[in-house]
Amino acid sequence: MDDVYRFLLTPRWWGINVFVLLAIPFCLFMGSWQLSRFESRVDGHREAKAQAASARTGAARPLAELLPVDQETSGRQVTARGRYGDQLLVPGRELDGRDGFYVLTLLRTDAGKALPVVRGWLPGAADAAKAPAAPAGEVTVTGALQASEQPGDNGVSARGGLPAGQTAAISAASLINLVPYDLYDAWVTLDKADAPMTTVPVSAAPNSGLDLKAFQNLGYTGEWFVFAGFVVFMWFRLLRREVESARDAALGIVPEEVAGPVVQDEASTPVR
Repeated sequence: MDDVYRFLLTPRWWGINVFVLLAIPFCLFMGSWQLSRFESRVDGHREAKAQAASARTGAARPLAELLPVDQETSGRQVTARGRYGDQLLVPGRELDGRDGFYVLTLLRTDAGKALPVVRGWLPGAADAAKAPAAPAGEVTVTGALQASEQPGDNGVSARGGLPAGQTAAISAASLINLVPYDLYDAWVTLDKADAPMTTVPVSAAPNSGLDLKAFQNLGYTGEWFVFAGFVVFMWFRLLRREVESARDAALGIVPEEVAGPVVQDEASTPVR
């Protein structure tokens, strides 16, 4: 080995080299893992869109056969029978770029539980006077099965302090304090809304869309690969600086900061 590179055998450089040899594979592994997470979300998004398209034409099945709601059953056609009960409004919901609200009516089934049913959407501020009354008597509803919403996800409001008769999220956890009976941990959006309401489209299954988390995975992928490149860059920079210092020492060149400042006595100071 060239004498200039003998510093690579010192304990200090052994530690640097071991760190680099461990850091680079780790960064590449983490970057690849984050990329696989992003690709998985993209694939899940495609599958969810394909499933939603096929679910619209599929035969409706009884509610009990599709519970609990997961990525496989979300969006599928479901049928339930019962009597409509309490009606609530879900403000702050957009449709086709317009602000509005959902009309949510609880369907009390023979099983003793209530199923939240979104009967439609209306534009403007939430107003109970605008919402048409639910049909009386026993009814059979058909629509797309949906998972309970989580406040703060997919545009679902997390604000509280709403007026009586309103809820921010459609979920059993949010509705349990507003109605006096047990609830299914799911909801249904009707295939056809009664006039003047507009039908609410089916939402994507939970964790299947290209949301902020998906693009965070993509951003983390870039960060880990940048870290790997930075480790390599810093290793070469340290190596080059160490080689230059070794060569300077071999030539007898001592840096000024090592030699210290030159002190002149008063006799050598020129007199003006």
